[in-house]
Amino acid sequence: MATIIIHSNTLNFEQSKTLERKFGKLTAINNHFRVETENQPERSVLNELSQTLELDINVLPDNFDSKKVKLVISDMDSTLISIECVDEIADFINVKPQVSAITEAAMRGELNFEESLTERVALLKGLDTSALQHVYDERLTLNPGAETWIEGLKEQDIKFALVSGGFTFFTQRLQDRLGIDFTRANTLEKAEHKLTGKVVGDIVGAQAKADFLIELCQQMEILMSQTIAVGDGANDLMMMKEAGLSVAYHAKPAVQEQADTAINYRGLDAILDFVV
Repeated sequence: MATIIIHSNTLNFEQSKTLERKFGKLTAINNHFRVETENQPERSVLNELSQTLELDINVLPDNFDSKKVKLVISDMDSTLISIECVDEIADFINVKPQVSAITEAAMRGELNFEESLTERVALLKGLDTSALQHVYDERLTLNPGAETWIEGLKEQDIKFALVSGGFTFFTQRLQDRLGIDFTRANTLEKAEHKLTGKVVGDIVGAQAKADFLIELCQQMEILMSQTIAVGDGANDLMMMKEAGLSVAYHAKPAVQEQADTAINYRGLDAILDFVV
């Protein structure tokens, strides 16, 4: 049996009839609908239907048990939050176009992440560190449904980890603000209240994200199959492949193609539909 999830709590007549004709009877569960079917649809069929109806539609992998999930790990920039922090920091030193172009290419998987971050951070050299607080206060916003998502996980005693190729300045503040259980990110080197253009220690890139997930599973004494990983860029793929379920959130094409599931219309709270 395959479990199809339609990530919406309301369906219009056309949507409802199309889905029932395609899959069978719909069952309302919490804030979404489900269908249990013996014939698992092809991913391409789901994608086409999702675009036509403008709904997020996913199939749970056979080996994924939603009731056993103990940990959700998420990327930060463009996943939990709406911005790429490094791009916004760069705007304060008038190099945002250059930095944004590198970020975009790295997220598509066209550049080595560690090398691209080194290049981007180097362009920030000499910037007053007060710019970081300005970015947090004035530009950083949570993506829709973020707080509902994290609160919903807490209610089910599921831990939440935030891992980022971005910076600890932001992950630490989000941890305090949202009550996040675990965080890991890069530390910007500073001297005399200025950025030096370097990162302290090893860069948190694709492998480091995957390693953090493995480390947390060992620490919590849980199986990888009891985890969900959420991301949007190519540097999230190694982490996502390790998890019991991977979710591409408004993600780059390469990530959408390789993830188990995708959310393209709803907010982050739709991820709660996977842990009912």
